[in-house]
Amino acid sequence: MDLATFDQLLAPAGQHLLAEVADRAGVESDLALGTRLRKTYAPALVAAAVTQNHLRGKARSKFGDDAERMYFTHDALEQSTRGSVARHRAERLAATGADAVVDLGCGIGGDLVALARAGLRVRGVELDPVRVAIAAANLRALGLEGDVACADVRDVEIAADEVAFVDPARRDGRGRTFSTADLQPPWDWVRQLLAGRAVAKLMPGLAHDAVPAGVEAEWVSDGGNLVEACLWGAPFATAVRRATVLPSGAQLVSTGAPVAVADVGAHLYEPDDAVIRSGLVSELAATIGGWLPDPHIAYVSSDAVHATPLARGFRIVDELPFREKPLRAALQVRRVGTLTVKKRGVDVVPEELVRRLKLKGPNTATMIMTRVLGQGRAFLVERL
Repeated sequence: MDLATFDQLLAPAGQHLLAEVADRAGVESDLALGTRLRKTYAPALVAAAVTQNHLRGKARSKFGDDAERMYFTHDALEQSTRGSVARHRAERLAATGADAVVDLGCGIGGDLVALARAGLRVRGVELDPVRVAIAAANLRALGLEGDVACADVRDVEIAADEVAFVDPARRDGRGRTFSTADLQPPWDWVRQLLAGRAVAKLMPGLAHDAVPAGVEAEWVSDGGNLVEACLWGAPFATAVRRATVLPSGAQLVSTGAPVAVADVGAHLYEPDDAVIRSGLVSELAATIGGWLPDPHIAYVSSDAVHATPLARGFRIVDELPFREKPLRAALQVRRVGTLTVKKRGVDVVPEELVRRLKLKGPNTATMIMTRVLGQGRAFLVERL
């Protein structure tokens, strides 16, 4: 979609077309609907309207009901922040006392929307003129104020009262990048921003040693999926590392407190990926009065039951043989025909193991295979 077509989509005729497409979607096929509408409207405009309707449906998982009024492109929707994550960041930033934000590389404005709703004065900067127009339209469509300009973010002057928010592009000509060396704008430029009043959204696989000194790294998961590492510039840093689990909002921060290492107790806890990636498994153990069955494995054990959104808990039903032949015999005795294998720290491919076991029976079971005090162990477990 080019800028001229998007301008037509925003005009009264384009809005009428969008409404008709939304009303007829599911009643007529896209092909039949497009063929009929092209008798009245320009083909490019029809294609844009049909695409917008499709993208609005797809965007509901990120933006909820707002998606019905917003505008998207395929790439920009894929790259945009989930609404729940953007809200969390915006509310945390507002709580620091900040009142103005410049979003450097704002895309279609997903973060601008969250920041404006958190009560912050916002402006966006984006190099792609189509995304500039879409971001501005999305703010208007949701009744929010803010300015969006077309410019290179490195040429933008940041006002003294503004916090800089940057979400560097994580794609190059070969696809998604997992290296800070390939970010655009460049990582060195982002690092300089983070020395002051700035916040940066980075890839969830960001290495701990890549985080600049004095900057807080917050790993965020949403619905069990690790989605990003958010770096908080020195003026906003209140911890070295933080794990945030949405939608509950539960958090852990790094303390460095030692935790015991001992054999498994009555329960095993599998930490959320945000806890694991932030290196806060020991801190999780401390919060639930638990310990580590192995100092190098991301499991926590305890004798008591602890309900926590920071981990999935399992009751140990029995210990099973770790070696394959006696394991098969033990599962046959229990008439297990369907087995889910969760493994960590051991050289096992769950799907291949299940295939080789050739289990038959009416019962289902879950087994955890992991290292305990350096040795491979297997446990029959039930979810708490």
